[in-house]
Amino acid sequence: MTHAVIETAYQYLFFGALIWFGILIFIMLVRSIIGPRITDRILAINVIGTMVICSIAILSRALGESYLVDVALIYAMISFISVLILARTYIPTGKTRAKYGKEAIREMEEEQKGDEEP
Repeated sequence: MTHAVIETAYQYLFFGALIWFGILIFIMLVRSIIGPRITDRILAINVIGTMVICSIAILSRALGESYLVDVALIYAMISFISVLILARTYIPTGKTRAKYGKEAIREMEEEQKGDEEP
């Protein structure tokens, strides 16, 4: 009897965690849509991938299907590569990054001067 109670408790825990991850994935999806910066969007996509991997691992344990762990590992590799490609494509590097950095510093100095004038 004790074993059945423990298994039932684990099932509630697993499915509660899956529901919680589903809610968090939805929140991160909203965050990836509203942005405001591209880095926020890339990080939100990375977090979604991580939560999906965790959900697959939990589902594997809850259902007793060990092949789902392999699916989670493959999904982890694909998620990692996609985030690297997105970061490489959308985040400026080299001379472009230096240009954006100088423009940002100039804008901050202008905002500070504007705040001090009145």
